[in-house]
Amino acid sequence: MASGRPKAEGKPMAEILGESRFDPVSTADKAFVLAFDHEMRRLGYGFGGEIGSGFCWGKYMIVYRKRGVADKKVFARIYIRESDIVLRLFFSKVDNHHKFIESAPRHIKDVFTGEAAGCKHCKNERDGACRFRKVYTIAGRTMEKCNGHTFRFEKPEQDKLDDYVDLFTEFYPLKRNKKEKPIVARRDAPV
Repeated sequence: MASGRPKAEGKPMAEILGESRFDPVSTADKAFVLAFDHEMRRLGYGFGGEIGSGFCWGKYMIVYRKRGVADKKVFARIYIRESDIVLRLFFSKVDNHHKFIESAPRHIKDVFTGEAAGCKHCKNERDGACRFRKVYTIAGRTMEKCNGHTFRFEKPEQDKLDDYVDLFTEFYPLKRNKKEKPIVARRDAPV
């Protein structure tokens, strides 16, 4: 970036998903990935134009970070497994968003209140509080979740994309410069 230009973002998602290594991925899953990628780009996040190894989470992994910043914080991932995909969103300070979660559709609320990712008080407790545990309260009920497995949407569906995006923007609202007019983002607007 010595020239002052932003770093190139690599190949577009549609081009990458057209590669033969993604032939086993279903048409519906590819459509979801493309639609989710469009939404993330609209909100200012990107995957850097590369789909890497999924390590133990799946065969491949798409990692979304804020575009145009040096911070490498991960905001979302899509794991591409042998027969399906998983959407994982990364959230902190869940208690600040309890009202939104309590009124969310069941497929959103269950990720926060269901049995999945329940903390089993594993070996990470030996030195006191586990740094991998998420503790929050929803509808008066205290939840303990293992941060290594939280906020995963197994087999996400394109017809629920608006709900996933609404949840994401609840935790990461669009920001604006104080001198600018408010950002009005339309889901159908090209990025």
